Amino acid sequence: MRALRGVSRRLSTPALKPPSAHALGWRVTPVAHALGAEIEGADLSHIGATEFAAVREALLQYEVIFFRDQASFDPAAHRALAQLFGGVQTHPAYATVEGFPEITILENDRERPSLIEKWHTDMTFRPRPPLGSILHGIVIPDGGRGDTEFLSMSAAFEALEPSLRRRLAGLEAEHSFEHGFKESLSQPGGRQRLAQALADNPPVTHPVVRTHPESGRQSLFVNGLFTTRILGLGEGESAELLGFLQEHMEQPRFRCRFRWRPHSVAIWDNRLTQHRPVNDYWPSHRKLQRITIDGDRPFYRAAEAA
Repeated sequence: MRALRGVSRRLSTPALKPPSAHALGWRVTPVAHALGAEIEGADLSHIGATEFAAVREALLQYEVIFFRDQASFDPAAHRALAQLFGGVQTHPAYATVEGFPEITILENDRERPSLIEKWHTDMTFRPRPPLGSILHGIVIPDGGRGDTEFLSMSAAFEALEPSLRRRLAGLEAEHSFEHGFKESLSQPGGRQRLAQALADNPPVTHPVVRTHPESGRQSLFVNGLFTTRILGLGEGESAELLGFLQEHMEQPRFRCRFRWRPHSVAIWDNRLTQHRPVNDYWPSHRKLQRITIDGDRPFYRAAEAA
């Protein structure tokens, strides 16, 4: 298997951290080869233009960034940080924080086991999926359980054979709210509870290979939770190709893993990553709060020749 192109360039030296973060005295430590960095020294509850530029630069470079010990990061600060990126979205199915309808509550315990275990990119069932998400750890199970894993869809794309990359370029796939929430819909009363969400979110199509609007980086943009089929292919061929791509993306070399502590925060670029919760904590209580940031319509643009 050939080496991942671009990964060694991004993380070739520990000194490769955003100059603006370095100037602020923040320490940026990569956590895996493909993606992810932990940032120390930042207070996300007091973010001005200079600090936000450092956060955004780190996010563009590492795809997902982590912060510890954010005890002052209350819902108002959570919303304020998200709004620096742009508008924010509400989720059609989840409960929200009182007074903050844009902050989704992700809470599980003995009576409410997690129904989502698949790798996914948030809300790709929308015509304009989120730019990114900001997740705040509120209640974390004891014993280092309930981690979140992330994978780099750009590194996974770069590792594909050139012939397959060319085949995928220009293909489109369908993404479906109903497909992603079929377990919730199958619960007693689930279809009635989610009737409005179903009506508001018909299936949409997105390119299989997405071009990042800021960096120009190419990435795979299909996932096992919401993607149903590749347009223009027969049912069997579509299922086989989607299965191959998801299996390819899930390889450990494209992953990083974040161990939550109370007051930890993760920010990820929804245009380049997938994630999943590690459901090893039931029946313990786990509660996180998330904001998703408005994105743009996904597109594919062929990379310029070197």
